[in-house]
Amino acid sequence: MTFETPATRRVLVARPRGYCAGVDRAVQAVEKALELYGAPVYVRKQIVHNTHVVRTLEKRGAIFVEETEEVPEGAIVVFSAHGVSPAVHREAAERGLRTIDATCPLVTKVHNEARRFASQDYDILLIGHEGHEEVEGTAGEAPDHIRLVDGLDAVDTVEVKDPDRLVWLSQTTLSVDETTETVTRLKERFPNLIDPPSDDICYATQNRQVAVKEIAAEAQLVIVVGSQNSSNSKRLVEVALDHGADASYLVDDASFIRDEWLDGVTTVGVTSGASVPEDLVDGVLAHLAERGFADVEEVESVQESVRFALPHELRKDLRAGV
Repeated sequence: MTFETPATRRVLVARPRGYCAGVDRAVQAVEKALELYGAPVYVRKQIVHNTHVVRTLEKRGAIFVEETEEVPEGAIVVFSAHGVSPAVHREAAERGLRTIDATCPLVTKVHNEARRFASQDYDILLIGHEGHEEVEGTAGEAPDHIRLVDGLDAVDTVEVKDPDRLVWLSQTTLSVDETTETVTRLKERFPNLIDPPSDDICYATQNRQVAVKEIAAEAQLVIVVGSQNSSNSKRLVEVALDHGADASYLVDDASFIRDEWLDGVTTVGVTSGASVPEDLVDGVLAHLAERGFADVEEVESVQESVRFALPHELRKDLRAGV
């Protein structure tokens, strides 16, 4: 179907977008495990929060489970990019599972900080979303010391043992602006609250938010490609709305786009979350082109060059030619 539309219609595509280094590493870990060991390879939780990625890996022989107890004894299990608690590692060892830890190195950094501050008897205010896998993994590193702060409303109700021995950490995929506001409010209540040694919000989350701010300032509509359970993708929608877009929607792929969203729109912004493969963005651009948005401009805000090595368990077997 071809739509009669003004020639002034355009698309601004944010760059960077899509896969970050941690997601790329995690997806490659499952792919390499399938190549090395053959199917099935079990994966605890979704390897990354994207339904298309999960379905693709399932077709290749990956089996996704919620808990390690669902994995047959002695089988291979990959831990997702979001990380797991020490209790999960213990459970896997007790069942004799061969584990491949695909936790993003930036999440591992937060885990290390949690253990270090807990060993110094600090209370840790963990800014994040209750029930998110990354938060559960981090909290499991120091359950007696971590207090979850889920949004601004939680600032006034969180309880601590000693307000003079207090540090904050955060989920890596949060909105940078919202996290900054939460920390500011926490410091008003706890003046001696100290900062972590480095920013916990991951580079990719920050870069994608910077990029969407730039296109949102010029676009009436911003389409974010990503799944509903992707925290960083949902934050991109919020950031777009906060920085100039009249409307913003999260879509799994082009089939979710509704034509009425485009009524009266001359500029559409397009970006994607950190767990989204580029072919899904290509599908959205093709869909928009069919509706008169054929003028596409890529807007680069930040250059990315970060790469992470595969999990050491895989590197060892790759070197040995298993």
